[in-house]
Amino acid sequence: MAIENGEWIMRGLDWDDPSRVQTWEDLIDLINEVGFLPLFKNEVDGFSVEENTGDLYWWTGDEEQDPWEWRCLMARSGKVAYGKFFGKKAGFISRAWFPHFANWRRDGYDFDSRWDEELAPMRQKRIMDCFSIQEEWFSFALKQRAGFGKGGEKNFEGTITDLQMGGYLLIRDFRQRINKWGAPYGWPLSIYTTPEALWGYDHISSAYSVDPAESKTMIYEQVGKNFPGAAPGELDAVLGWTR
Repeated sequence: MAIENGEWIMRGLDWDDPSRVQTWEDLIDLINEVGFLPLFKNEVDGFSVEENTGDLYWWTGDEEQDPWEWRCLMARSGKVAYGKFFGKKAGFISRAWFPHFANWRRDGYDFDSRWDEELAPMRQKRIMDCFSIQEEWFSFALKQRAGFGKGGEKNFEGTITDLQMGGYLLIRDFRQRINKWGAPYGWPLSIYTTPEALWGYDHISSAYSVDPAESKTMIYEQVGKNFPGAAPGELDAVLGWTR
């Protein structure tokens, strides 16, 4: 996705291209095959939802054809993880590969351990404590409960992004608010949860016996295998992260 002459330009495939991903279920299959897939075009050619889908239906609201709507259906399905995992931008990770992602990005620390070792800021602690109360939170409710906003903690969006980048949170769904009469209203909002709530602690921790650096190497090799034209610097730009 790029801006040219003040217009958004999508770098998608022609509608008649036989390699075009045509359904959100097929997109899940692609993610399961490659392991990782950012939502939008980035430094690695072909390594995005944008470049593997058509460019005609983005932001049309058509659930059958619009990849922007597909992300909601895919997150809701629980078959892949969705969140800001790639350079603080959105994308997907397969269930099979998420344990290595978590092991690398967490650097061997569950969040409680990271806090105990004084490696996490209070802003993150306030957010993560909310998930001991309930498994899922609307973004606005999480912000309020964690004490962000006027007179409280600052930079909620940056903090929630860092927790996704660190492998501690993901976006489980997008839902509308419910009014006092029980009717939905407004734009769908992000629903946050932990990977453990989605797939269980045993699965998420299944790569903990591997050195985090080895998990990182495995992830780079997996992406490099599927996108062999990517240079090391391009992989770093998309996959790399300095806490």
